[in-house]
Amino acid sequence: MARLRTTTPARHPYRTLSLTAVGALLLGAAAFFPASGQELEPVSSTSPDTTAIDEHGRLSVCGIKLCDENGEQVQLTGMSTHGIQWYDHCLTDGSLDALADDWRADVLRVSMYIQEGGYETDPRGFTDRVHELIEEGTERGLYVIVDWHMLTPGDPNHNTERAKEFFQEIASVHADKDNLLYEIANEPNGVSWNSIKGYAEEVIPVIRAEDPDSLVLVGTRAWSSLGVSEGSDHSEIVADPVDADNIMYVYHFYAASHDTVHYDTFERAVRELPLFVTEFGTQEHTGDGPDDFSSAQRYLDLMEREKISWVNWNFSDDFRSGAVFETGTCNAGGPWAGTDSLKPAGEWIRERIRTSGLSG
Repeated sequence: MARLRTTTPARHPYRTLSLTAVGALLLGAAAFFPASGQELEPVSSTSPDTTAIDEHGRLSVCGIKLCDENGEQVQLTGMSTHGIQWYDHCLTDGSLDALADDWRADVLRVSMYIQEGGYETDPRGFTDRVHELIEEGTERGLYVIVDWHMLTPGDPNHNTERAKEFFQEIASVHADKDNLLYEIANEPNGVSWNSIKGYAEEVIPVIRAEDPDSLVLVGTRAWSSLGVSEGSDHSEIVADPVDADNIMYVYHFYAASHDTVHYDTFERAVRELPLFVTEFGTQEHTGDGPDDFSSAQRYLDLMEREKISWVNWNFSDDFRSGAVFETGTCNAGGPWAGTDSLKPAGEWIRERIRTSGLSG
């Protein structure tokens, strides 16, 4: 399942409406009453002058579900960036506006690789860019997952000291925000659950020292397949969970590769563990190849029933089928909204984000 992922931003409109804005809304009221034969657009669950963050606040784990500050179960849906060392130019004012307003996403996952030309090559530069993207997501009303994208080598302990330094700074700067989630190990692979658990129990206290109420996402064995891709399953986590509160375990799937065994394990695990799908695709595990929309929809239907939050890979114009934009879109500066520049997987996932999650 390893893969190669080779001015002030416009703010989300949640401030108090002026008299001029009210007048404009009244003049545009006809939009709510389409002519005969026209299809109604999905209506956001949040009002036009609020965001998902305003309505739901800081998230936490209640039982094995994700809940808002009122204790109500919630489902986030959104997109992951590609590796920001390669595709940072796809993250512009226009593209992020489109993600928040046209796609109606609830969450942005900021994917910062550690190796492969990532964080270890320029810790200060990458940390600063993550700070910027957190602010830009927050201004648009998005929840933001800070993804410590360790992949090769697959042992998260290879990067423990780096992770502590990075997350200590991120948590200390952004502890006052209600919308941050910390994903501390993207896809551990080739290591035991005990090694992953030990790493998590070193890093989580560093985050909690700065941000005590934070929600932490813990990667699982075998490329975050709950161990399935290395012949195990979620039972090892159930038997020996991470010694920390307010955490969720990460599951990743690629629909064209991860069908019966992976799906069946996931279906059992959602009833036993707090889970968050921080990455999935409709393609093969390489993030490329033909789309299997039928298998992907089966997963999405299960996640909707069980209120499992999900994030799709990826919001870039990489040549692979899993990148939502046609190659060249980012260098051309869009178009970002609508479907003209989207690959088939992009059209498919945009429609599902627009009708799912907090903003569905």
